[in-house]
Amino acid sequence: MEKIIIRGGHRLAGRVKVEGAKNAVLPIQAAAILASSGNIVLSNVPLLADVATMNQLLRFLNLTVDFTTEKHQLVIDATAPVSSEVSLEYVNRLHASMVVLGPLLARTGHAKIALPAGGVDGSRPVSLQIKGLRQLGAVIEQQDGFIEAHADHLVGQRICLDFPSVGATESIMMAATLASGITTIENAAREPEIVDLAAVLNKMGARVHGAGTDVIRIQGVNFLHGCEHVVIPDRIEAGTYMIAAAVTNGDVVVEGAIPEHNAALIAKLEEMGVTVIRQDDGIRVFGTAVLIPAAIQTLPYPGFPTDLQPPMAVLQLLANGTSSLAETIFKHRFVHLKELRRMNAHFQLNGDTAVFSGPTHFRGAEVAATDLRTGAALVLAGLVADGLTQVQNLQYIDRGYYHFDQKLRQLGAEIDRVDRDDKNSQ
Repeated sequence: MEKIIIRGGHRLAGRVKVEGAKNAVLPIQAAAILASSGNIVLSNVPLLADVATMNQLLRFLNLTVDFTTEKHQLVIDATAPVSSEVSLEYVNRLHASMVVLGPLLARTGHAKIALPAGGVDGSRPVSLQIKGLRQLGAVIEQQDGFIEAHADHLVGQRICLDFPSVGATESIMMAATLASGITTIENAAREPEIVDLAAVLNKMGARVHGAGTDVIRIQGVNFLHGCEHVVIPDRIEAGTYMIAAAVTNGDVVVEGAIPEHNAALIAKLEEMGVTVIRQDDGIRVFGTAVLIPAAIQTLPYPGFPTDLQPPMAVLQLLANGTSSLAETIFKHRFVHLKELRRMNAHFQLNGDTAVFSGPTHFRGAEVAATDLRTGAALVLAGLVADGLTQVQNLQYIDRGYYHFDQKLRQLGAEIDRVDRDDKNSQ
């Protein structure tokens, strides 16, 4: 088993290129199920574990998938008959696998997907997705460890989401492309990834209007076809490197980053004294020796993204004073703080709000990632910690960051990825 070892204290400087967006490409891969003719050809596809797992899931459903890693190009052919059952193997490995529910139902009239560990009772995105598909006419039951949906014919409806869930918006939008009549999704998610999915669907022959606003209208069509598309840059990866620059008082140009996609993060960085310059080729971030405390609350887009909450906590812990971080999207998303405590972080938890006392003098420690963004936060803390930081469970980091350690090393970090039993790690 591998781990990342970091010797802190090095200022990051230089340029780093952002990959294609993981959270954009996964639903686009699922949307390929809808194309009964032609191929879906995607460029700027990130080389990530989740993308590979989704490719395997699509092959399991009888789609032909060809991924040219050197070109970051993905070609998907769904013209053969599509299977409609997804096994537990893929659901447990890929949280986003439920996004295939909508397109499978629309394409085949049937979808049977294994429940993730723990079921779906506590999952707001999944429950909203099921509720919306039922409004389109699907009969959905949960039994024997599966969610099973049937629909001889989907019919457009007005659907008002209780919460602007990205997963629910994506699944309902995809299903509605082949439904009869007009579907209106109110209180829809507004994320850039929703806009990118809508762009692909429209290239496939769908009629989707309003993506990027809180009301999306879909005029159903009879069939969809293949198309070509370039995936947008990953705003969460970009945000992570922006925060890394601020954490190390560095000077980093994040190539390909789109300022409008990270407006909430930029506002908070500037509030904390960090300089952010919008450039034609990306975003340049200058750190500051004295960080100003800030209060942050995660919100649906265009608010502060929950996926950047763990890395941002590291920056807040470095601020000179008291900061707060309120999590409103996912409950109990503070596992990273327990690991950061091993590195000398001081904080108090009041429900879903964390209060930080800084500036923190991080100390190197052996810590373990428990999820993707926790892993990123631990690495960022290691960049400024005294001594050695060792981060385990790299499979989580690999789900969302391509060559994370290599990119940080190119910016000046003293960081290595080694085998756990490597003598050099002792």
